[in-house]
Amino acid sequence: MLKTTLLHPGIAGALGRAGHGSTILISDGNYPHSTGTKPGADVVFLNLRPGLVAVDDILTTVLTAIPVESAFVMRPADGPEPDIFPVFRQHLDPVPLTALDRFAFYDKAREPDLALAIASGDTRLYANIILTIGVVS
Repeated sequence: MLKTTLLHPGIAGALGRAGHGSTILISDGNYPHSTGTKPGADVVFLNLRPGLVAVDDILTTVLTAIPVESAFVMRPADGPEPDIFPVFRQHLDPVPLTALDRFAFYDKAREPDLALAIASGDTRLYANIILTIGVVS
């Protein structure tokens, strides 16, 4: 049995193959995985139904397994900050969020360092985050 709360074998295996500087995408139910991720990255579909599994549940669990050195979120073109951003900040403190526009976020998710994409069933808008794995000290 693992000491981390992460028990999903596909996610644990992908994280085990990743390392410092590798990135992980955790996305909402609207994210275009077939075109918005690096070809060849591991993709795990946890989108059982709308609302299940939530992005912050996945994030909380992934954070028990890896250190994070940076985080990127998708910001809306206009309007207020999405409700999910304070949730991300709470889980990642003191790591700041770097906001990218939608197409820059997709470009980031297509970069060679993307090791894993996790699809959620989250229905909240802009509930997408890319984590950069840090160093275990």
